[in-house]
Amino acid sequence: QVQLVESGGGSVQAGGSLRLSCAKSGYITSMYCMGWFRQAPGKERERVSTITSFGRTTYADSVQGRFTIAQDNAGNTLYLQMNSLKPEDTGMYYCAVTVYSSGCPRISSGFDYWGQGTQVTVSS
Repeated sequence: QVQLVESGGGSVQAGGSLRLSCAKSGYITSMYCMGWFRQAPGKERERVSTITSFGRTTYADSVQGRFTIAQDNAGNTLYLQMNSLKPEDTGMYYCAVTVYSSGCPRISSGFDYWGQGTQVTVSS
């Protein structure tokens, strides 16, 4: 059983930075996709960024150039460095993982395991 625990959320002013972490325990497979999603009140959960076990990354257009996804060498911790934060980045941030299969899923239902989320609030 895979467990994911996020940390690092908080409240910052626009233009600030935060680094989210997601600690993974349990084994899923050697070929996996991990990702960060976020959900604002009243909105659907959206994919922010993904990274595969072999390091291929994707970013939503809205965060490209501001956010950086990374993982440690063992693949046990996932990070999301968020710079130049904007109020529209506010939301609950979740990490997720699934078995890799010809690309990372674009929608949340494609991921099998989820963390409990960490809140990010950006004030103007």
